[in-house]
Amino acid sequence: MIMTQSKDLHRLLAGYQLCAATEGKSPNAIAIVSSSMRYFQDFLISQGRTIDVTQISQHEIREFILHLQQKRCFSGHRFNHTQDRGLSGHTVNCYLRSLRIFFSWLVSEGIIGTNPFDRVKIPRPPRKIVPTFTDSQIQELLNTIDTRTPKGYRDYAIILALLDTGMRVSELCRLKLDDVWLEEGMLKVLGKGNKERLIPVGKQVQRSFWHYISRFRPDPATANFGFLFLTRDGRPMTKDRVEKIIAHYGKKAGLKGVRCSPHTLRHTAAVKFLRNGGDVFSLQRMLGHASLEMTRRYCELANIDVKRAHTTASPVDNLELRIRQQHERGRGDDRHQSLTSQAGTLVGNP
Repeated sequence: MIMTQSKDLHRLLAGYQLCAATEGKSPNAIAIVSSSMRYFQDFLISQGRTIDVTQISQHEIREFILHLQQKRCFSGHRFNHTQDRGLSGHTVNCYLRSLRIFFSWLVSEGIIGTNPFDRVKIPRPPRKIVPTFTDSQIQELLNTIDTRTPKGYRDYAIILALLDTGMRVSELCRLKLDDVWLEEGMLKVLGKGNKERLIPVGKQVQRSFWHYISRFRPDPATANFGFLFLTRDGRPMTKDRVEKIIAHYGKKAGLKGVRCSPHTLRHTAAVKFLRNGGDVFSLQRMLGHASLEMTRRYCELANIDVKRAHTTASPVDNLELRIRQQHERGRGDDRHQSLTSQAGTLVGNP
């Protein structure tokens, strides 16, 4: 338990950051919770409310939810002008989940007795369908890359890797040479929460990795840079740099109706994996999802496979086939021909 005289939010936040870091939470996750709590504290102060965590109840939480739902984008921002649109449902949900994490930590540390979020229902974010790349768009994207140059071949290998594995761009940037097992066709990936997992890669990616490593990968700037993908001056690739690279090729290819980003490649990889016959549980392990909840969303995007599976596994159609066989045994060839004709009509004209 943290021994502190003050129960103010801003003083306890440092304690949360320390505990979260020792528990292996990622710096990005800690930063999101911290920034959300600071924003919540600013809201409470602006409303003349207490920032003593022992005095914050579900009422203050609900007032903050209403504030977020009514807030305009960039209102009060130092550099950007206020926009007419409000915060997205995903942004509101992210703020509130971050607050809930902090208050759960307060309970676990014995600083407060109950979590005010226990009596608050967090608004769910809208379920949006993220457009994925079509096969022709993927081909157009790859055709814009000059694979004769070291930079071009590196970018080509990066896009193929993201598309074949569905890994996060941060995971790709952290890949090291020792994590690439070309003969086995496997990658050792360090995911969220410092959890390692093995991801298989196809022959095309194996081949592209081999060519990049043997022909195009520059010497690292220092001996410590054992990362797989490097800039031209031998430094590790960053998440922002990869995002800009893919956006550049998307713009060059003139792709419309889809966001050209590593995250879109991740979505595309998941949907194509399912459409090509992959199962949900393998996809969950491949993407590094802690639960099946997110993985199931890709099933909705890949609903063409549900139709394909239903064509052969329809409960009623398979039952009807058995019933038909019973009828055929009791009736003559004429009846058999009639049923066959009807079935052909139904199959030809669904």
